[in-house]
Amino acid sequence: MRLVRSIAILMALSASPSLAADAPAWSGWSHDLFARATTEQRFVILDLEAVWCHWCHVMEKTTYADPKVQELLAARYLPVRVDQDANPDLSSRYGDWGWPATIVFAPDGSEIAKIRGYIEPARMQALLKAIIDDPSPGPSVGEAFEIKPATSAFLGKAQRAELTRTFDESYDDKLGGWGENQKYIDADSLDLAISRAEAGDATATKRARQTLDAAVALIDPVWGGVFQYSEAGSWSHPHFEKIISFQSQYLRQYSQAYAQWKDPKYLAAARNVERYLTDVLLSPDGAFYVSQDADLNHDVDGHVYYALDDAARRKLGLPRIDKNLYARENGWAISGLVAYYDASADPKALAIAERAAKWVLANRALPDGGFRHGDTDRGGPFLGDTVAIGQALLDLYAATGNRDWLTSAVRAGDFAATFRDDASGFFTSKTSEGQAGVFAKPAKLIDDQIQVARFMNMLNRYVGSDGTREVAAHAMRYLGAASAEMPRPMPGVLLADEELATEPTHVTIVGHKDDARAQRLHAIARALPARYKRLEWLDLREGKLPNPDVDYPDLGEPAAFACSNRICSFPAFSAEELQANVAQMAKLKPARAAQN
Repeated sequence: MRLVRSIAILMALSASPSLAADAPAWSGWSHDLFARATTEQRFVILDLEAVWCHWCHVMEKTTYADPKVQELLAARYLPVRVDQDANPDLSSRYGDWGWPATIVFAPDGSEIAKIRGYIEPARMQALLKAIIDDPSPGPSVGEAFEIKPATSAFLGKAQRAELTRTFDESYDDKLGGWGENQKYIDADSLDLAISRAEAGDATATKRARQTLDAAVALIDPVWGGVFQYSEAGSWSHPHFEKIISFQSQYLRQYSQAYAQWKDPKYLAAARNVERYLTDVLLSPDGAFYVSQDADLNHDVDGHVYYALDDAARRKLGLPRIDKNLYARENGWAISGLVAYYDASADPKALAIAERAAKWVLANRALPDGGFRHGDTDRGGPFLGDTVAIGQALLDLYAATGNRDWLTSAVRAGDFAATFRDDASGFFTSKTSEGQAGVFAKPAKLIDDQIQVARFMNMLNRYVGSDGTREVAAHAMRYLGAASAEMPRPMPGVLLADEELATEPTHVTIVGHKDDARAQRLHAIARALPARYKRLEWLDLREGKLPNPDVDYPDLGEPAAFACSNRICSFPAFSAEELQANVAQMAKLKPARAAQN
């Protein structure tokens, strides 16, 4: 029967549906979903979509409006529709299936089929009927496996070499970017390339700059902001969604690229992303919205709309903005704005970042240091919200020297640690998505493990706590084992390994925070081209730094010190002196490749 079902799906002819009057009776996701499915003996079909997603809208207009699809759904299915941005527990479990993701479950919650992307009406008809005829799991449903953690928190040389090989092979030498079909900047890949470029790697420099130069084509020349990706193996065929994760990432990385190479086109790119972020996605309350749709409506898609100038766009109206306010997304935006402030010295960017952080602390903070995702947290709280805000708070501490930000970051780190599974890694959420089948435990997302390792390692550099170091190591032991099982490139694992094994660029300003000379030195230090950086400001009136691993002298005037391995440079009083001292200290740090 499985073969018959597969043939039915493969041989289903495409058809143009006629529209029906009644849409499916969609439900939301709930803990009693599978109990209801069992009682009614129905399959559950999950339409996991995104507000901004073009193909989600097409599928709603065509596939779910098809009369035969509606008939099959009404007969034997419970249709469930979920916004993946609002439900990180489900989006983390099924993120690899893209949006829209279609998941079909048996009444007991076990998976039957997982389908990536748009499903045309005839194929959906065949799929729904085939599952009714034979509900055995299809080939898309693989065996879940438990990760047995590695014994060491550090990657071995052979594993680093293999991860580096797959990372290098994923690069598109002709057009730039990692991957060939969809063109966009992969965040971890570019971070790793910039990190290696800082160390003098000519190949990494070429790849980073080629990718940054090409990706400028994804920035909207009218309103600014970056489109999600380009298809067909080209940088010139964009999908027009503007999602805050991409705005925040590109803003941070173009700002860091400007700091590294001082190429004005990178600062211009960062400015064009920043103006969209703060003009369009910034709410009146000071927090950031989630996204703007790819299309104006079903009749005017992004290809038509975004080819227009400002006046013509506004005459037609604005594509829908998802005005939810999520902690995680605001954390990303704050980090992007701080990076832009560091590179550009634009005080407006810092003011907006601080206002957003204060809004999150006032409206999303939990009593024990963590953060809710939204107004309500079905399935939460989620690890990603607390880690993203924790990192943003660390970034604000480095950018301002204000210890209140560090205090809040420490509390976020303490809460993140409570997601730990003692057996291996960290759970994505505090609660499971349901009570049956595959939902007995929350998911463990690889990206979450990477972010925990990197955030807790950086927090440890600032506070010197053995506990934060151990949390980072616990995440790395999971990643060491998981990355050995996965053939795809995992640059984030290489980044986390490098950061745990090596010291960041460490610069400390010693001087009163209301002294203009100290402020100038701090601005110089902020703009230093170091992606992995520990920046502190010691005002002796506030007492010692939280991690006083260096005893700095009071020279009677502001000075900047560059340190490595608890050895510090001579004091610097100018940009030239500080840059020279940082370069000198960098020579004292062993390269990761030279270590076990």
